[in-house]
Amino acid sequence: MRTYLSAALSAVLLVLLAVLVPVSALSAWVDLELDDTDRYLAAVSPLASDPDVRNTIATLVTDEAMRNIDVGPLQETVEQFLHETVLSFTTTDTFQRAWDTANRTAHKAVTAALHGDSGQAVIIDLAPVIEQVKQELVKSGVPFADQVPVRNTAITVLPADRADDLRSSFQWLRHCSVWPAVGTVVLLVLVVGLALVRGGMRAGLGAAAVVGGGFVLGAIVLRILVAVGRDRVLEEVPGSDRDAAAAVYDALTASLRTTVWIVIVVGAVLVIGGSAGRFVSARRNTRRNTGR
Repeated sequence: MRTYLSAALSAVLLVLLAVLVPVSALSAWVDLELDDTDRYLAAVSPLASDPDVRNTIATLVTDEAMRNIDVGPLQETVEQFLHETVLSFTTTDTFQRAWDTANRTAHKAVTAALHGDSGQAVIIDLAPVIEQVKQELVKSGVPFADQVPVRNTAITVLPADRADDLRSSFQWLRHCSVWPAVGTVVLLVLVVGLALVRGGMRAGLGAAAVVGGGFVLGAIVLRILVAVGRDRVLEEVPGSDRDAAAAVYDALTASLRTTVWIVIVVGAVLVIGGSAGRFVSARRNTRRNTGR
């Protein structure tokens, strides 16, 4: 009877951790990173050097410019030249500053979309970037640079419909903040502590091993949620923006993927350590009982 009860409690603990680990990670991520402008910017700022982002911006600027340029048979040559020139500009410090400015503004769209009552798309407005591109191209004497239009050209990161779908979940996670993580730690201390007090070292080691298994299971659930979320977000993003939007999504969720691996490693250590400790303890008890 005691064995069945122990197995049932272990199963309940595994299920609880499979839920608590991803909820803890996601709620802390929403409140501490996604909702904080400086941390948001720190995550997406390095994307200024991402090949997909650079190519998307170069293509958008070139396409807009070529709508105002007609050079007959040289159209394709001019388009290629302009694209390569803009792509080269995206390696400069000026572009980095413009990209950061655009994303600081974009973060306002993120918070508005996730905290508001009605859906609006999350976009990165490239007008400040294009303005800097135009100024630099004109200054460098690039042909037709003065015909690059500066208007509201944007990369869609999260479509309005998808923002509507995710809003309630994000708001709930934000209100939870770090408390699910605190609750998880308290639960684990109580479980392992009670096991030690009531059953001794072997019981404590067994509880630690079960906790480790729950950590691994919860980390796997978290990784699946991140992957599914990525697919759901990107499936409605316009094809021309998808590569850049994917880069932004991956940058923003990088800390979650790191958390997955940290939790898996900690869980594996607990499983191996707890199981090995129980085995050694059992061997010692056997030898003591047999008088060896």
